[in-house]
Amino acid sequence: MKAMQKGFTLIELVVVIVILGILAATALPKFVDLTSEASTAAAAGVAGGISSAASINYAARKANSAKGVAYTSATPCTLTELNKIMQTPLPATGYTFAQSGVMDCSVVLNDGSAATCTVTPTKGTAASATVICAQ
Repeated sequence: MKAMQKGFTLIELVVVIVILGILAATALPKFVDLTSEASTAAAAGVAGGISSAASINYAARKANSAKGVAYTSATPCTLTELNKIMQTPLPATGYTFAQSGVMDCSVVLNDGSAATCTVTPTKGTAASATVICAQ
């Protein structure tokens, strides 16, 4: 009687290793770029929070002038000014906040006008937020 061989041959092991290498080479680039995509998504979340806070603040200010914040800054898109309307302070690191275009919320005629703020993460793509001037 002939004895049965147990285990894998060297050729079978090499074929499996080559297949695993090909799979890893195709999947690795997708996982490497996740940091940039996550930063872009986080910046969009911060921008959405700023826009929501500005809208709520404007509505509260118009409904009852004692409520909300009189948002009358000449430069509404700085971190200090944005934190006046935010319930939770914005992160001081990891993002830069800048104004796109010229909008001076300190001018009474600009009440209800909107300034566009750009939220730029350290990695990734910037997002835009809309800040409404509230007198």
